[in-house]
Amino acid sequence: MSSFDQPLPPYNASDPTATFVGTSCLDFLLIELVPMAYRITNELEEATAGETGDSDDHSNDNGGGGGGKKKNNEEVGSVSSTAAGTVSTAGRRSKSKLDEDEEREAVFFRLEGLGYRVGLGLVERFSRDRPRFTDTLDAIKFVCKDLWMLVFKKQVDNLKTNHRGVYVLTDHAFRPLSRMSADAGGQAVLRAQPFLWFPCGILRGALAAMGISATVQAETTELPGAVFQIKTVPTAPK
Repeated sequence: MSSFDQPLPPYNASDPTATFVGTSCLDFLLIELVPMAYRITNELEEATAGETGDSDDHSNDNGGGGGGKKKNNEEVGSVSSTAAGTVSTAGRRSKSKLDEDEEREAVFFRLEGLGYRVGLGLVERFSRDRPRFTDTLDAIKFVCKDLWMLVFKKQVDNLKTNHRGVYVLTDHAFRPLSRMSADAGGQAVLRAQPFLWFPCGILRGALAAMGISATVQAETTELPGAVFQIKTVPTAPK
């Protein structure tokens, strides 16, 4: 089993399969997740664009009416043909590159999906001995106290609700943002936003494991604080 708590003697010696994970491992994971997600997203896009470009080149080579003309053109000037091919390849690469909005959306879904699976597993493991929550507010309180302490080593500082399915969780010293430094140019808050997407997925997955469908959004206006907004989705009557 795994534990984020400091192991105490005799280190659960009765369980031969017991293993322990240091809390710093989670910190390192959260630091590396965002750049890794951006890197994987761009590599996959480049690979897809390359396959599409190779397919287009193959179809052009096998064209019916232009075969003889292409052969004659090859004899005219190989230098010109090579230059044109270089420009065509460069143009295709520039076209295949994701714009900023598409890139952010792809990275968001990747990180949020990873967090969702982590949240599912955490709650399935650490709430299995608890009775099932019958009230949504009780489930949210479990997230704010027990789950937050388990993952981020502290409880949520403030919880607000309008009692109509919207819950606002405020953490004034959110652990994944606590190691970030403020940029002189004021871009620190903008750059910190992607580091909230994985925790959003954790919250959504944790709630799903407790039978609650919800959407989770997060923002930070001043480091290292973070605000999470949970909107529960009412279940359709059967």
